[in-house]
Amino acid sequence: MYVGTLALDVLLGDVRSLKQKRSVVRPLIADLRRGFPGAAVAETGHLDVHRRTEIGVAVVASTAGHCTDVLTACERLVAARPEVELLSARQRLRHEED
Repeated sequence: MYVGTLALDVLLGDVRSLKQKRSVVRPLIADLRRGFPGAAVAETGHLDVHRRTEIGVAVVASTAGHCTDVLTACERLVAARPEVELLSARQRLRHEED
């Protein structure tokens, strides 16, 4: 069993309030959940900052390749969004024996 995690540091566009931030982040998280129903997705950081957010994604799979493929596809989906800028993406992979 492998557990893969992905931390996405995202800069939001013209956002001036936490309410506007939610209007950008919620659809992004919903798209990730809809596109990858086996993945857990949540806003995990920069909760009180208007123009930044961290989105965490976790996947459990029987092979390392499947974990990596899903996480890479999630990263691409966020990077392709025109209203946000992906600042960094950190993937980690753990095996049950680690």
